Amino acid sequence: MRMPMTSTMLSLQKQSVWKLLIWTLVAILVLIELYPLTWLLLSSFKAPAEFSLNPIYALPEGFYWQNYIRAWTEGRMGVYFQNSLMVTVPSLFLILCLGSMAAFGIEILKWRFNNVVLIIFLLGIMIPVQMILLPLFAIYNQLQLLNTFTGLILVYTAFGLPLTIFLLVSFAKSLPHEVLEAALIDGANIYQIFFYIALPMMANAIITVGLVQFFFIWNDLLISLTFISDSELRTVQTGLLSFVGRFGQREWGPTFASITTTVIPVLFLYLILNNAIMKGLTSGAVKG
Repeated sequence: MRMPMTSTMLSLQKQSVWKLLIWTLVAILVLIELYPLTWLLLSSFKAPAEFSLNPIYALPEGFYWQNYIRAWTEGRMGVYFQNSLMVTVPSLFLILCLGSMAAFGIEILKWRFNNVVLIIFLLGIMIPVQMILLPLFAIYNQLQLLNTFTGLILVYTAFGLPLTIFLLVSFAKSLPHEVLEAALIDGANIYQIFFYIALPMMANAIITVGLVQFFFIWNDLLISLTFISDSELRTVQTGLLSFVGRFGQREWGPTFASITTTVIPVLFLYLILNNAIMKGLTSGAVKG
């Protein structure tokens, strides 16, 4: 005789079914994410003849490293990487430095117009980039800032500050004000409180915001394409665009190799900082 199923057994069975469905969904999502990256990486090792003779989904017959050599030399990806770093690093420094100071001043320091200043900063999020490119191009032309890294750094900093300030102000609300007040009573001035107490407690949020801004600057095409026309000053994305135009119709191997060199390092950077990013995203959810 079959034993009747108890409520506990039914509950365990339902949990098992739900776990199976969830893990199946996770596996499908991981496959969707990994397949294009895997296909891109494998295609970067194919020899020129394989693209015309073999199916597009076929595995490479060997490791044709010449694609990466050509991408780095003839495609000048090394120069484009250097240019992107020369723009990204100063822009990130200015965005995080000025943004953290502004967030500290708006949320921690209580003064009459702090909410008004915050609203003014937040209005910058509502301004589309495309709307100001033409007038900004005319201003840069008069100031001779076209085809300069300084011009790009100023634009990236200006567009990165509103979102940075908004996110850091939201996080600053969760900082324990008792610790800051205790430091003030012990004789610490406002600069010591910011650099030695508030800034270390905001580290995870700053890493999160910094990575978001890094992706914005590193992957930007529109702004760089607008203000940079000199081939010696192109960043990774504009250089990659011209590189595809040069090899795209005949030699796909160097093209895929150049794309891989721009995607894989950024992906590894995200994986390395993943824990800090998760902490930064959730730190501001609970106050106190």
